[in-house]
Amino acid sequence: MRFVRSNAALTAAGPILFGGAFLAPLIAQSLEAASLPAPFGLEPIHFGLALGLTLGVVAAFRGRWV
Repeated sequence: MRFVRSNAALTAAGPILFGGAFLAPLIAQSLEAASLPAPFGLEPIHFGLALGLTLGVVAAFRGRWV
């Protein structure tokens, strides 16, 4: 039973983890590769984390990415 509860919690947090663990570094590296400054004077990784986690939370609430 503990596995079922932990698996359900991990599945529910999946989009948020994906946004923070995959999208955030991807966004930061894309900004650096294109030589673009991050908005609001942030470091690229901080902007990537903010955007990636925001997208992940939105996807978790909506239940889908698109």
